[in-house]
Amino acid sequence: MMLDFLAENNLCGQAILRIVSCGNAIIAELLRLSEFIPAVFRLKDRADQQKYGDIIFDFIYFKGPELCESKLEAKPELQDLDEEFRENNIEIVTRFYLAFQSVHKYIVDLNRYLDDLNEGVYIQQTLETVLLNEDGKQLLCEALYLYGVMLLVIDQKIEGEVRERMLVSYYRYSAARSSADSNMDDICKLLRSTGYSSQPGAKRPPNYPESYFQRVPINEAFISMVIGRLRSDDIYNQVSAYPLPEHRSTALANQAAMLYVILYFDPSILHTHQAKMREIVDKYFPDNWVISIYMGITVNLGDAWEPYKAAKTALNNTLDLSNVKEQASRYATVSERVHAQVQQFLKEGYLREEMVLDNIPRLLNCLRDCNVAIRWLMLHTADSACDPNNKRLRQIKDQILTDSRYNPKILFQLLLDTAQFEFILKEMFKQMLSEKQAKWEYYKKEGSERMTELADVFSGVKPLTRVEKNENLQAWFREISKQILSLNYDDSTAAGRKTVQLIQALEEVQEFHQLESNLQVCQFLADTRKFLHQMIRTINIKEEVLITMQIVGDLSFAWQLIDSFTSIMQESIRVSPSMVTKLRATFLKLASALDLPLLRINQANSPDLLSVSQYYSGELVSYVRKVLQIIPESMFTSLLKIIKLQTHDIIEVPTRLDKDKLRDYAQLGPRYEVAKLTHAISIFTEGILMMKTTLVGIIKVDPKQLLEDGIRKELVKRVAFALHRGLIFNPRAKPSELMPKLKELGATMDGFHRSFEYIQDYVNIYGLKIWQEEVSRIINYNVEQECNNFLRTKIQDWQSMYQSTHIPIPKLPPVDESVTFIGRLCREILRITDPKMTCHIDQLNTWYDMKTHQEVTSSRLFSEIQTTLGTFGLNGLDRLLCFMIVKELQNFLSMFQKIILRDRTVQDTLKTLMNAVSPLKSIVANSNKIYLSAIAKTQKIWTAYLEAIMKVGQMQILRQQIANELNYSCRFDSKHLAAALENLNKALLADIEAHYQDPSLPYPKEDNTLLYEITAYLEAAGIHNPLNKIYITTKRLPYFPIVNFLFLIAQLPKLQYNKNLGMVCRKPADPVDWPPLVLGLLTLLKQFHSRYTEQFLALIGQFIRSTVEQCTSQKIPEMPADVVGALLFLEDYVRYTKLPRRVAEAHVPNFIFDEFRTVL
Repeated sequence: MMLDFLAENNLCGQAILRIVSCGNAIIAELLRLSEFIPAVFRLKDRADQQKYGDIIFDFIYFKGPELCESKLEAKPELQDLDEEFRENNIEIVTRFYLAFQSVHKYIVDLNRYLDDLNEGVYIQQTLETVLLNEDGKQLLCEALYLYGVMLLVIDQKIEGEVRERMLVSYYRYSAARSSADSNMDDICKLLRSTGYSSQPGAKRPPNYPESYFQRVPINEAFISMVIGRLRSDDIYNQVSAYPLPEHRSTALANQAAMLYVILYFDPSILHTHQAKMREIVDKYFPDNWVISIYMGITVNLGDAWEPYKAAKTALNNTLDLSNVKEQASRYATVSERVHAQVQQFLKEGYLREEMVLDNIPRLLNCLRDCNVAIRWLMLHTADSACDPNNKRLRQIKDQILTDSRYNPKILFQLLLDTAQFEFILKEMFKQMLSEKQAKWEYYKKEGSERMTELADVFSGVKPLTRVEKNENLQAWFREISKQILSLNYDDSTAAGRKTVQLIQALEEVQEFHQLESNLQVCQFLADTRKFLHQMIRTINIKEEVLITMQIVGDLSFAWQLIDSFTSIMQESIRVSPSMVTKLRATFLKLASALDLPLLRINQANSPDLLSVSQYYSGELVSYVRKVLQIIPESMFTSLLKIIKLQTHDIIEVPTRLDKDKLRDYAQLGPRYEVAKLTHAISIFTEGILMMKTTLVGIIKVDPKQLLEDGIRKELVKRVAFALHRGLIFNPRAKPSELMPKLKELGATMDGFHRSFEYIQDYVNIYGLKIWQEEVSRIINYNVEQECNNFLRTKIQDWQSMYQSTHIPIPKLPPVDESVTFIGRLCREILRITDPKMTCHIDQLNTWYDMKTHQEVTSSRLFSEIQTTLGTFGLNGLDRLLCFMIVKELQNFLSMFQKIILRDRTVQDTLKTLMNAVSPLKSIVANSNKIYLSAIAKTQKIWTAYLEAIMKVGQMQILRQQIANELNYSCRFDSKHLAAALENLNKALLADIEAHYQDPSLPYPKEDNTLLYEITAYLEAAGIHNPLNKIYITTKRLPYFPIVNFLFLIAQLPKLQYNKNLGMVCRKPADPVDWPPLVLGLLTLLKQFHSRYTEQFLALIGQFIRSTVEQCTSQKIPEMPADVVGALLFLEDYVRYTKLPRRVAEAHVPNFIFDEFRTVL
């Protein structure tokens, strides 16, 4: 029963294996999530505190949930914010809750397993028998240790306050509180804040972490038995891989880390058991005090054991300055010695197969020394392991730095060389192992054939000069040949012994039979002996060597520490790019750290294997990218110099020039500089491409892809920064800085673009493709972030299709109300074309200042944006304007409710007017008085109304201009695309119209995205009319047509007709601009049922007829100005909506229009 604890059918073994596998997966998930904590839960800055302080609670909430909720319900705006916060964060909060829940479930499962063991659920298995089994002992120790690590990781990576806030948010926003089986209370008890802070220099809470570890009680007998096992046994049999006594603490390092964590479950040992603590320190920590507990999380025992009397006393021997001095000096000499050895081994041609096979123990000893020295020096000199406020630890660290003559560059060089040496040895061994049998058989065959040939020589048949026939020797050599053939590969021990005897026999025969005199016979004998020697060497190639190298070469302790060497790595790459090949071995050595968490997950055949290995491999690949990012950075530094030379220094060579001017145009100096820089760039790229495709964990790293991603990342960083910096405007500047800034930014972007095109052939990438993809991504991402302001459910970074982890778009801090540069650009355009300050002349597509009549801007602005930001920029601007129009229209509707539908007097006025003017076909008697009195009574509502309408109209004009610019450049730059889109659009509309005429004809189904997708293309190519767009869904609004009609005739007196310019504002002090007014009204009416538009036009027709009628009866010869305005409105309405003329003529007789034309 006890034979194989991990067998599929051993329920006891499988249960604990599943628990341990799950533990490793939980830690990976916690580490992964700790990078995605939404910043709002930290409530760090003032803005977050003011905005979310009232809706994010910590555990105080549970003292009186009703009180907190009633506070929220009292304020509708808080409820609204709470709802929005829920929509945006419920997904990530749920994921955190599930991780927290799994920690609690883990310890519950472990406790249940221990109870089952005690109650005899597993036949013949008790806690004692499991601890006697090697695998059982390892798994039980790991299970408890992983629980401790989980708690420590949670406290280090996710602060206590943040945990509490997340748990309360989850409790409030999810249905968990209603379900009876939810163990929310237990989870909250386990994970409530401990008061611990991972900030450097923060004070440690009293009784931490033991009180935290005791929140869920665990069987005490189990804890003390596990500690007993860890104290006495070498549970992983590591000592066999480290035979030397001075390496013992390294051999037991993993076990020491486990013991360190598990001792917190029984703090009495740390406090009072002097003898036990002395034994532990003497065995595990005689020469080291900085340990790595899990995947590079380091702890300094001098600091960690400070509060515990027994532990502190026991450790004093180790931390004694003379001991520190001795250890540091020892490692200094060891590292110098082994570094020289490794450099010798790495010389070209030194590590040959025979040399390796003859010196396996020597090479392995060298590897052990290297790795032990690297480990000790890296851990004990790390900044993270020393609390700056602890004077004693600082003193010890300074002592180490002086006595070990510590130089990070030399240590890093040793790590590089060791990794390279290990890599070469491993590859050689793998190769030799795979060829082992084939080689052995070949040597055997060769040796046996030589003997047969010698036998033939002594038979006298083969003529060999002066060899007499000798039957005895002939028979003897035949026998030897048979013996060689009979050697058996599978029984290596016996074959080895026999081979040694055969070599001896061959040496003896040479002496006894005086065969030395014949050189050829000697040669044959020597060859055979050589082959037999090779067979002995080959049989000695064992897999154990590879396993030992794997154990010795473990670098998991440096999983986080390696980051402190990044700058050294980058510097050395900058100096010699071919360094990358050596770094590859170091990265592969780091990848061996993945074996630790994945081993148990793999043994348990757990489905978590993929996600956990994906996480750790992803972390490592990100680190590789971070280190290698220096290559694109250096490239771009050189590129900037090239741009400068090409734009400022090198003059274009004209098509014809005088030969005496040749020298001036040759410009050998600058051209040599450009060539030199270009050469440097290609050397850099060569460096990264030498790295070869490498498997890091489970992710394949292709150096060409790495280089391209690196170049993209650097490009994105620089372009995003240029856009951010280039589009910051001073709103008080007169005239506006818009055009000069756009021109300047255009030149910068053009410089990037040109240099990118120039460099693409030297680094073998598709420059233009990368440029377009990345610039469009930056702009689309910024538009998306800007539009988030208008959305309830925001698109977070991790949900955005434009954001990427490998090539992130930097988020730059906003400088005003806008989030990004696109918002600033849009608001600056709106500011300078504000209808209260400027008037838009439609025929010229130009805006003029109302007071000074100077041109403010024109459609050239949009061609400039097209040049600077490309089609994506204009398209993004267009999308942003859509969101703004929607917001304005929504504000307008709420305003309409407020100032019209809730105001009695306004409603009475409207009712009276409705009665006076119906039916709409008739003529209103005494019209002037009726209209004027209605306008006078509603005077106070028009200011806000006018502002809203003009804003919408202004944005619609801008959208029209953008569509024009896009369409123009699309026809110009991609005429085939423009033609194809126009035809497809017409064809689709024709099909849809046909379907409505005859429903049996086809129509795109609900799930068909054709119409949706084609719209995006049409908008990008400017083939659409913004005026026909429905922006919002609306309900029926009473009095809507008549309010709009009243609004229009209330504005007409402020305008006058000008033969050249159309309708213009009478007094700049009371500004109204005609085009935005018409387009705003038109857009507003478009959002409602067409019935409203009908009524609105009928009211205008009636107004024109009644006023003309009154003039005629009063014998006034010329047409009143208001009528001219109203008629012009109808004309413009028909023109903008592209409706047939009869729409207007239905309400106004033809002769009035004819008369009106003579006025024009």
